Amino acid sequence: MNRSSECITKDSSRLITTELKPPDISLVQEKSWNAAVQMFGSFLLAGFGMVAASLVLDVVQHWPVYEQVSEVYILVPALLGLKGNLEMTLASRLSTHAHLGHLENCLSTITLGNLCLVQCQAILVGFLAAMAAVAMGWIPSGEFDIHHAMLLCASSVLTASVASFVLGVIMIGVIVISKKLNINPDNIATPIAASLGDLTTLALLSWIATLLYRSIGTNILLPAIIIIIGAVLVPVCGYAAWKNKFTKQALDEGWVPVVSAMVISSAGGLILDFTVSNYKGIAVFQLVINGIGGNMAAVHASRLSTTLHTGQLEGPVISATTKLLLLMVVPGQLVFIYTIGYLKAGHTSLTPIFMLIYLSAALLQVFLLLIISHYMVVWMWKLGIDPDNSAIPYLTALGDLLGTALLGVAFHILYAIGDKDSDLGD
Repeated sequence: MNRSSECITKDSSRLITTELKPPDISLVQEKSWNAAVQMFGSFLLAGFGMVAASLVLDVVQHWPVYEQVSEVYILVPALLGLKGNLEMTLASRLSTHAHLGHLENCLSTITLGNLCLVQCQAILVGFLAAMAAVAMGWIPSGEFDIHHAMLLCASSVLTASVASFVLGVIMIGVIVISKKLNINPDNIATPIAASLGDLTTLALLSWIATLLYRSIGTNILLPAIIIIIGAVLVPVCGYAAWKNKFTKQALDEGWVPVVSAMVISSAGGLILDFTVSNYKGIAVFQLVINGIGGNMAAVHASRLSTTLHTGQLEGPVISATTKLLLLMVVPGQLVFIYTIGYLKAGHTSLTPIFMLIYLSAALLQVFLLLIISHYMVVWMWKLGIDPDNSAIPYLTALGDLLGTALLGVAFHILYAIGDKDSDLGD
């Protein structure tokens, strides 16, 4: 039997040992301009997806469920952040499989394993996010409403489950099609996952929470049934992922990074709470700087992880990819800054001094993230940890922390030097 046509796994913890054919060397042959076009296009898509999610949030926050069950609003950033990490690590894993040639011979096995893995992770993550929202809503007031708690848990679990399945299928399709079109999936997969993840998750959460809110008092068993079904799916999907040779390691390694990322992001949330109370105009720019920074770090980590999996040298810290990503910061930020200004979504006038200081903060954030990304991925690889499973949650959380802190410093500098127009800090 021809070994190149089989799906054979040797005893090892790294994907590169699942040898189907010689690894794809497209990362070596890839032209810089081609990579730049692919990455910049995906960043624009991710950014506009983020803007669309912001517009959806602006609408749904006035729905009755958000006004009467305020914990749903608390649930939004936690669920979106945790789900985003799961989808981006999925995209990174699938990109590596594509370069190693696994999708051509083992597509069904990889698809089944990864869909089961993200179901198990998403349902648990959704329940964890709901518990955090319940706690944050209960502790300040001292009042506990069982109906609201059940609504939050059921909404979060069902949203995470449906969104993970839909986005997982979409990501597999995107990566398979990109390989057929000779597009490097490492350049586009993680930003697309980020752009679709926020919008899809937010829309589903709002719709499901509204339906469950309307059922309070008439169908009290519905939230309990959803939670029970989710509790049954977790061990079933977890066992299927553990038995799958392509996802067993991801199931073992994927939990600590996601929970750690939530803790790091919480630190960024404390900084944001302080800065927003002093500079109201910071909120909308925080979404932009954190979104772009996190996406760029994720692409860098995904490409470097693929390079290591395919047996290529890791390259210098300031690589061609690093330079390309840094060159995209200013034009990308300008597109979204002026989009925000056109939509009148911000509370800050776009003066020349504001643009200079804001863009300096964005450049510094991305530069630090790319350096951290390089050392983190290489360090994980040397420890036998697959960076596709572990690096991106840390990087996106650090992106939130760095972006929020640097943006706070930028607004403080603007205020100190007198560029405090009628909107700045209003």
